[in-house]
Amino acid sequence: MQDGPNDAPRGPQTATPQEVAAHQSYPEIGDPASVHVIVGRSRARIVLSGEIDADIGADLHEATAAAEESRLPVEIDAHHVTFMDSSGVAFLARLASRSPHPVRVLRAPPTVRFLLEVTRIGDLLEIVDEDPGFDLDEDGPHAAPALAPVPGDDTA
Repeated sequence: MQDGPNDAPRGPQTATPQEVAAHQSYPEIGDPASVHVIVGRSRARIVLSGEIDADIGADLHEATAAAEESRLPVEIDAHHVTFMDSSGVAFLARLASRSPHPVRVLRAPPTVRFLLEVTRIGDLLEIVDEDPGFDLDEDGPHAAPALAPVPGDDTA
């Protein structure tokens, strides 16, 4: 199937913390995956949802590049992940091994926690049960330059 003019753009998307928080529906198994990168002044957050597998490998690679380019501590919000295979584990291991700061995984569901324990990748990460929030500073979040604009944002 080819992408049409009204299809959503592929690749990770940037979004404001409010837009991410406003997404209240929880994905179900089989929901398409998404990768969103939010870059603030003090940290970068990668929000994952749906099935994190080889089908979104390019998106995970772009998110890694954007997080590394920010040179900020990285946190991964995994709350809406319904499935993760070795591609997702490799993504987390790559971030943890390359980052000069500890990488935090927020609100990981039991399936993700299990993978991190079995593979021992969890030893490289800081696993946090609560979401500490993503405080806006005076300038608000800054879009990662390598990523597509937020849909509906005509300023790009």
